[in-house]
Amino acid sequence: MKQRSDSTTDQAPADPYATDDMLAGQPVGYWSGRAHAAVTRHLRDTMARVDVTQPQYWVLNRVSGGPTAPDRADVVAQLTPLADGPHEISRVVDQLLHRGWLRADAEHRLHLTDTGEAARIRLRALVSEVRAEVHAGVTDEEYVAALKVLRTMVANVEGSGYAQPD
Repeated sequence: MKQRSDSTTDQAPADPYATDDMLAGQPVGYWSGRAHAAVTRHLRDTMARVDVTQPQYWVLNRVSGGPTAPDRADVVAQLTPLADGPHEISRVVDQLLHRGWLRADAEHRLHLTDTGEAARIRLRALVSEVRAEVHAGVTDEEYVAALKVLRTMVANVEGSGYAQPD
């Protein structure tokens, strides 16, 4: 990974009212944290109005998204890093089984029911609407550039190899 240290800007205190010429000194943790909190809250509030949670949507997508049906352990292992706690995804699977959106086969593999697939499709449309709200005024090029910067910063501190060469 190529290291770039061409930034000589000093760190400034977080300032939600910083002008454009002051942004280079703003802490990324503050702004990425605010973005995460605001977007997640908006998405979850929107989903709550249709009696669904974001983790339920994750599970529906995971169950529908592979070449073979996953079992509970597969779903839990994949989605727990995104969840609010170690037991949340298992509980969500139970909720969706109870709701009739999932069913388990004889091998305990999970499948979407017709009702579950219809819900997943409705939720995908809802999430697309929320995404359009969040991305209003942001071009695809700007969005990609922002994510590349964040990915590089993650790689810088985690050594995860996400950074892309120039």
